[in-house]
Amino acid sequence: MTLSTFSESGPQTRMPTPPSATPALNIENVHKSFGKYVALEDISLQIEPGEFVCLIGHSGCGKSTLLNLIAGLEKPSSGDLRLFGHKIEGPGPDRAMVFQNYSLLPWLTVFQNVLEAVRAALPELRGLEQRARVEEFLEMVGLSVHSHKRPSELSGGMKQRVAIARALAIHPKVLLLDEPFGALDAITKGKLQDELLRMWQLEAQQGGQAKNVVMVTHDIDEALYLADKIVVMSNGPRGRIHEVLNVTLERPRDRARLVQDPEYLRLKAHLLTLLSVVLAHPE
Repeated sequence: MTLSTFSESGPQTRMPTPPSATPALNIENVHKSFGKYVALEDISLQIEPGEFVCLIGHSGCGKSTLLNLIAGLEKPSSGDLRLFGHKIEGPGPDRAMVFQNYSLLPWLTVFQNVLEAVRAALPELRGLEQRARVEEFLEMVGLSVHSHKRPSELSGGMKQRVAIARALAIHPKVLLLDEPFGALDAITKGKLQDELLRMWQLEAQQGGQAKNVVMVTHDIDEALYLADKIVVMSNGPRGRIHEVLNVTLERPRDRARLVQDPEYLRLKAHLLTLLSVVLAHPE
């Protein structure tokens, strides 16, 4: 496997998360095949507690397959995935997934969609506590006044807010995002990116440790704005990790200032070269 960390000289305002005794997520020598088709080959990756990680690469490189393995929706053909030292055997409430297509139940209201998830994941809470938790997270994403509506009455951005609130309300250790903003317009996408970062950082302030986020994206600017670490996948089939970049940009990040930051420009140029030249699809 070709695995490296981009470390050219340049201004660095935020050091990478130091390795911990027990990583949040440890992936070792993972292969995944679907019959004769090899989707992933020899994937090894370590993610530290509290890191926000983006997976990026061309279509068909295995990004979503890797996310599904972490979620426990698929099992590796070989290799090992461990979450805080425990082997991932299947789905669990310690991981929550947000899909691009929202995956809301159309016959339920916004409030009921989130409540169903809370009831399933946190049965130890009393009914009033479950409802209070739903109200808390709908307020957090600015949807309290729309809690009585059904998904058909919401915009795309509002549906995605419901999906994010539902995922966060079950208090997972890892939030998994599969191109959650890919179908949204640029303004809505930017607002939801800011909302996601705000909630992620708020949890860190309240509890002392941010949850881990692993996100699939095709958007270089999105990855640089959100991530602590960017995992660049080689082209499929037999997708591998081509390179891992530590994003050392200071948080909180300001879009207007970021686009003039020399470190941001350097990382963006490197990613563009990787995706458009080094890993470009042959004609």
